[in-house]
Amino acid sequence: MSVLQSKNLFKDFGPVEVLKDINLSIEEGEFLVLVGPSGCGKSTLLNIVAGLETASAGDILIDDRVVNEVAPKDRDIAMVFQSYALYPTMTVEKNITFGMRVRNVPRQERQEALQRVAKLLHIEHLLRRKPSQLSGGQRQRVAMGRALVRRPKLFLFDEPLSNLDAKLRAQMRSEIKQLHRRFGATIVYVTHDQTEAMSLATRIAVMSEGEIVQLGAPQDLYDRPNSIFVADFIGSPAMNFISGRIQARDAKRHFVANHDGTPVALPVDHYDFEGDLGDGQELILGVRPEYVTSGTANHHGAVSVDFELVPLLMETNGFDQHIMFEFCGAELVGRFSSKESVDVGRPHRVHLDLSEISLFDAEAKVRV
Repeated sequence: MSVLQSKNLFKDFGPVEVLKDINLSIEEGEFLVLVGPSGCGKSTLLNIVAGLETASAGDILIDDRVVNEVAPKDRDIAMVFQSYALYPTMTVEKNITFGMRVRNVPRQERQEALQRVAKLLHIEHLLRRKPSQLSGGQRQRVAMGRALVRRPKLFLFDEPLSNLDAKLRAQMRSEIKQLHRRFGATIVYVTHDQTEAMSLATRIAVMSEGEIVQLGAPQDLYDRPNSIFVADFIGSPAMNFISGRIQARDAKRHFVANHDGTPVALPVDHYDFEGDLGDGQELILGVRPEYVTSGTANHHGAVSVDFELVPLLMETNGFDQHIMFEFCGAELVGRFSSKESVDVGRPHRVHLDLSEISLFDAEAKVRV
């Protein structure tokens, strides 16, 4: 059964249309992540689900009940905000149990719920402190505890980790993932960080300019993006794009581009085209950086080519190196082993594995 549905949902602020015909269905136990650039409408959608904003048209259903006119407190949801939204004069204990006290939950039941959540989030030693005495990560745990103590039908997270440093974000991601697995909770989570989206979600909804442009499992979006926008947004480093055209050679199809005045033909007969293509049609080929590697290593890819290219820029994270080349008039970023010796400005043999490419129509920017 669907825990949450949005049907033909629209939202505008005066002449500005923020959400355009949003249709979603979220099943019990799902972890749906809404991801997209700033201003795409993801937080507005979450606020409409929470009852903090009113839709201009369409319906929100929770457990098959239309809740458009239902007050936020009566929707059986819990929300975790980016800003934590803790009461500064209350202790951690009172912050977590405040909602239960307002609803006249018996003291014994409140204390049992508090201890359960505090142990789960490792904040038992913080219960008598106030928010000003806590770190950012501790405050976020308290905000999560306030939501978890209720065991609602639906959890809503609005960019809860964006105020944390990189190490804390990674740690909190892990904890949120574990909470989802333990409770089997239904979660809708908003972020602009595609790494968060990929690591947390059971499904991702990629949004752009008020619309859901692709919805699916993280790996599906990564392997088969339906547009250049999704291909560019999902993945770090981003997908490489090369402009060219389709061409039939010796009864086989190739993607042909121009490198330093010389035509380069890349085989694409193995590619699962979604429709018919005309000879000479302008395309954009996308290849992930992990398929651009050193040609000095041993490779066994059935569909691959090697080139001598000049490294222009190198970045390392200790585990691997991101190396940028110029290829066919575009930047080509590869992922090389940190043990590989590569010198900027000195030609290096580069291996292009074409087994997992994406092809897009150059005009429509959609997958072909």
